Amino acid sequence: MERFKLIPAVHLFLIKDDQILLSRRFQTGWEDGNYSVPAGHVDRNETATNAMAREVEEEVCIKINPEDLKMVHVMHRKSTEERIDFFLLATKWSGDIRIGEPEKCDELKWFPTNNLPSNTIPYLKKAIENYQNKIFYSEFGW
Repeated sequence: MERFKLIPAVHLFLIKDDQILLSRRFQTGWEDGNYSVPAGHVDRNETATNAMAREVEEEVCIKINPEDLKMVHVMHRKSTEERIDFFLLATKWSGDIRIGEPEKCDELKWFPTNNLPSNTIPYLKKAIENYQNKIFYSEFGW
């Protein structure tokens, strides 16, 4: 019998002065108009930290050394599929933040971590709250 497989994804908490960088989804067909963070899927034979470094360079045009990323939350999530979401924290990077995929994102904006916009994707809002409360693992959507 083949084992069940989960889809792994990485999400970046880019924090500066108690604010988090959020990106507004655009023309993706999923959660368009709502805020997320730089994120993406982990490719085969790729570590979570390397995937995050790759995704953040593609999406917001900055470089982060994988060794500078800290795992701060893991979520087992169920929506239309089951997923494992890895939330990583970065407080230092190089380059200027700008939209790298204008066909998928129409705004990048800093928000206070304790005052997120109402149109933040719900599981992401919960993950940020869990990070702030130092909760390392959660389950969402069951």
